[in-house]
Amino acid sequence: MADQTYDAIVVGSGISGGWAAKELTEKGLKVLLLERGRNIEHIKDYVNANKEAWDYPHRGRRTQQMIQDYPVLKRDYPLNETNLSYWVNEKESPYTEVKRFDWFRGYHVGGRSLMWGRQSYRWSDLDFEANAKDGIAVDWPVRYKDIEPWYDYVERFAGISGNRDGLPQLPDGQFLPPMDMTCVEKDVAARIKEYYKGMRHMIIGRTANLTKEHEGRTACQFRNKCWLGCPFGAYFSTQSSTLPAAMKTGNLTLRPWSIVTKVLYDKDKKRATGVEVLDAETNKTYTFNSRIVFLNASALNTAWVLMNSATDVWPDGLGSSSGELGHNVMDHHLGVGAGGRVEGYEDKYYFGRRANGIYIPRYRNFNGDKRDYLRGFGYQGGAGRQGWSREVAELSIGGEFKDALTEPGSWTMGMGGFGEILPDHSNRIFLDKNVKDKWGLNVLSFDCELKENELKMRKDMKEDAMEMLTNAGVKDVYGYDDNAIMGRGIHEMGTARMGRDPKTSVLNGNNQVWDAPNVFVTDGAFMTSSACVNPSLTYMAFTARAVDFAVNEMKKQNL
Repeated sequence: MADQTYDAIVVGSGISGGWAAKELTEKGLKVLLLERGRNIEHIKDYVNANKEAWDYPHRGRRTQQMIQDYPVLKRDYPLNETNLSYWVNEKESPYTEVKRFDWFRGYHVGGRSLMWGRQSYRWSDLDFEANAKDGIAVDWPVRYKDIEPWYDYVERFAGISGNRDGLPQLPDGQFLPPMDMTCVEKDVAARIKEYYKGMRHMIIGRTANLTKEHEGRTACQFRNKCWLGCPFGAYFSTQSSTLPAAMKTGNLTLRPWSIVTKVLYDKDKKRATGVEVLDAETNKTYTFNSRIVFLNASALNTAWVLMNSATDVWPDGLGSSSGELGHNVMDHHLGVGAGGRVEGYEDKYYFGRRANGIYIPRYRNFNGDKRDYLRGFGYQGGAGRQGWSREVAELSIGGEFKDALTEPGSWTMGMGGFGEILPDHSNRIFLDKNVKDKWGLNVLSFDCELKENELKMRKDMKEDAMEMLTNAGVKDVYGYDDNAIMGRGIHEMGTARMGRDPKTSVLNGNNQVWDAPNVFVTDGAFMTSSACVNPSLTYMAFTARAVDFAVNEMKKQNL
């Protein structure tokens, strides 16, 4: 094999791993980017990107065989024919559940950056200060002022479209022009603002979809096919953005089919020396050496790597000396909200298929409001007209039925809540020593559930949504509260949290593992609390910040 020593190794090529690779290579380091799954090349490998429903054998839907083969993915919307190859083969890579946890994974270059929802929001001091003020878990070792310039930095490169709304709980950013609301959304937003006297706001979503050409990438075409891979590069992904930037430097080596099984640790120097890799195709084991290691395998798989590392020093793995590794698993709880029918806009329509929606920022336990639970929630949703797939009650077959379906249906409006989950030591993952994957590796087991605080919050999430829609003039309003299961938000966080004290946290304020300061964790594992906004933008900002710190420390010979 070629030279197996690098300046830096990055484990995982998703949103945060791509950023780590970009930043490290642009600062002149020779970097090895390891991905446990296959390579997916930008444009060439987006094989379904231009297909319509009729181009698929089963019109893009799920089959009985798929339901049998994907017992976890079938639990929610991701299981379908259009991008099945982007999701993990569950028979090869199983996991076990003490309590149900819906784990939706993508093992390939780009990871879930190819399938993410792209909603991109900053945290505020309200979020970074929450644990300290509430006496929950441990305090964040950073505040908004520490991360604000890094939000600026990553937004300028990634391309976030949005409006500057001037809301303290949702700081404005470096935005491209916002997408437009539909006429119904504009009117509902105005009515909500008026009814609640400016205390609640409905805004257009802030999304990593371009609204004009940016960094050599084309603007969004309003096709709403993002999760098939975008041949226009119109949304931020590893393939469209960070990987080309890293490759351009000439400093990156990308190695797919590389399962990192452990971080190699020198207990005398108290430093990592590199990683051990199991080749997923040949089953051969390789060692790669580096001065620093960035773990970006996703919150759950990064914890898995740490649990398998330095077990001769710490039986529960590298970073486990605090007793917090694998604990404090968080997500966002959803599946609760409201919808209804809107009258009076039958002569109005909208342009294309907007890959975005509306957002209602948090208003509970904020600005004088006080509830019988901690923290809060936001809503995502939108208004649109029903399409050809709707049911026409008066018709079921024949020419009139077909004619009716050529006309747009009724306007509907819906909103679904995204609620904060508190960090709780009892929500944990651990190695299941009795179950192994295709490669003979122990799998993760999940023991996580929503607690009383989240269950109380869900009542408001449903009732508030119904109340807002009703007050905005929406008809036939209904509420819903489906399975309150962790994992469905696909926002896993917290398994190797940051903190101020090595006795109560896995990482310090620079994302370094306390027990191995040349190991950095900048995916969702580092999160000390979850807020209620989508977390990916925060991963990006902390990754860029950590790389800047790491390279400066290397120059000082501290790493």
